[in-house]
Amino acid sequence: MLAVLTDSTCDLHPDTARQLGIRIVPLSVQLGTRTLLDWQEIDPDAVYDHLKAGGTVSTQPVTTDAFEAAYRDLLGSHQQIISIHISGQLSETVQHAREAAERLGATRRIHIVDSGLASSPLAEAVIAARDAIWAGATAETARQAVELVRRDLHAEFTVPSLEYLRRGGRIGRAQEFFGNMLGMRPVLAFTNGQLKAVRRVRAATATQDLLSTLKERYGDTPLSVTISHAGRDPARIAELRAAMIASGLNVAKGRVQLMGPVVGAHVGPGTYGYMARPVEA
Repeated sequence: MLAVLTDSTCDLHPDTARQLGIRIVPLSVQLGTRTLLDWQEIDPDAVYDHLKAGGTVSTQPVTTDAFEAAYRDLLGSHQQIISIHISGQLSETVQHAREAAERLGATRRIHIVDSGLASSPLAEAVIAARDAIWAGATAETARQAVELVRRDLHAEFTVPSLEYLRRGGRIGRAQEFFGNMLGMRPVLAFTNGQLKAVRRVRAATATQDLLSTLKERYGDTPLSVTISHAGRDPARIAELRAAMIASGLNVAKGRVQLMGPVVGAHVGPGTYGYMARPVEA
């Protein structure tokens, strides 16, 4: 049997992950003097409320010890593990996963994948690996499923400001200067495992810009589309869903996914985005 393990920056709700048979190890959020486990001991909205109130939030990767404990547990009931994680350009999490596998002397049984992604794109890759395994795939075929998602998906996010990403060291001052301009919103995308500001768009037309980019890229191809949103805002999410429906995209399936505490700490409130990849109709 082959187990699927990922980290909490995939932003799958713990209940959803359990239903899918996916094991999640949490990163940590430092909120004031408290250190809390991502998604388990802190809710995303608590992070956004703290940031809106002027507070600071920092995050910490999954520890090597935590990985070792999770791997020991899974290897008791599974022959192998595919362990798929946030980009090594954004977190030391995947490095700690490798260290844990080496400690256990189980590098042939634990297959560690640096996804080059985070949040909903990481979730998409993990779910694709899980689906492949349930269809009888080997670890190598499951890894190939992750690579196929990376190749085919397109995800863009827009943030009101790059301040939080700069605070967390995820972008430099030059990138922040590029993205921040009155009346404009930076658009972010994953490039070689890094989250970079790729262009600026007018705040009033940001949603249409993101959807037009997907339409130009995929045309009438059937798609799996995910709406990502920082915080529970039913009215805003409904607007984003309505815009997606009106965009002309051929949406074969879709979901809405909240950005979690760790991801939210770095992008800040008001962030949202769309991710799409081709699927069979």
